[in-house]
Amino acid sequence: MQRTLKELADLVGGRVAGDGSVVVTGINSIDEAGPGEITFLANPRYASRLTDTKASAVIVTDAKLSPKLPAIVVPDPDLAFAQVAGAFADHSVPRRRGVHPTAVVGERVTVGRDVGIGPQCVVEEGATIGDGTVLEAQVYVGRNASIGRDCLLYPHVSVRDGCILGDRVILHCGVVVGADGFGYVTVKGVHHKIPQIGIAVLEDDVEVGANAAVDRARFGRTIVRRGTKIDNLVQVGHNVHIGEQCLLAAQVGIAGSTRVGHHVMLGGQVGVSGHIELGDRSIATAQSGVDKNLPPGTIASGAPARPRQQHLRGLATVDRLPETLRKLKRRIEELEKRRGPGQE
Repeated sequence: MQRTLKELADLVGGRVAGDGSVVVTGINSIDEAGPGEITFLANPRYASRLTDTKASAVIVTDAKLSPKLPAIVVPDPDLAFAQVAGAFADHSVPRRRGVHPTAVVGERVTVGRDVGIGPQCVVEEGATIGDGTVLEAQVYVGRNASIGRDCLLYPHVSVRDGCILGDRVILHCGVVVGADGFGYVTVKGVHHKIPQIGIAVLEDDVEVGANAAVDRARFGRTIVRRGTKIDNLVQVGHNVHIGEQCLLAAQVGIAGSTRVGHHVMLGGQVGVSGHIELGDRSIATAQSGVDKNLPPGTIASGAPARPRQQHLRGLATVDRLPETLRKLKRRIEELEKRRGPGQE
């Protein structure tokens, strides 16, 4: 694939500065880009790196940042570069169409137009696969599960019985949607399994990273609302509700029945207790342990999590503690010397 700089500028709604006829054949970082490739500069502090780049063009916020290279000028170079990358990616990886002869498709399965079902996939009876959806090798779709339009399920994904995916959902290798929630009742030291008879629902434009799991509900639904992005190795427990446009980084764990508002951000390895609420646009920084409700807009840190400024003050106090103790020790020694021997 190749595009002129002007064509790419039209694609992202930007303005060309310099020669718009420059041909772009690929994308890359500032340091690794070569002739024919386009790069981007999101932070003006790194503008000096454009001096040595071998890229043929760059995406910037201001043409003055790139006096020598032809440029596309946009308000948000990150977003524009993502759009350009998407255009190149769509052409670089052909998507399969049709049903591979080794796939097993059950009875009463509804398969839409332009669907691809790869080698050794299993689609159980009563399932629905929407138009344009692709199942790569060894994907499992359970009984009566429903997958929307233009979804992409990478190898070894499992969507269990009755679960629902909206449109344009992306599930990376090893994702499991609809495994049983972690529910047991203990009687006289013996753990008895509680049947998990609900489902899991992922709405439109949700993306889930490799080896993550979204458990089915005990009753009703576990829900991930539209546009939410989930990183690798994340665990979403049963009956959790996650709002729209949230970001969950790697190794986040959310215990059952917790409610997460919209545009919430959870950093890497954040643990969230069950049966609590995280307000809209709240943030828990990496390795936080959230065991209480977070009001909307809160930035929390630490374990147990508390408002970030309070957490930082606590860390600063601990850091100062050794020196404070040394000063107190010296002061006590001085007072003892002044008091003299035999005085109490």
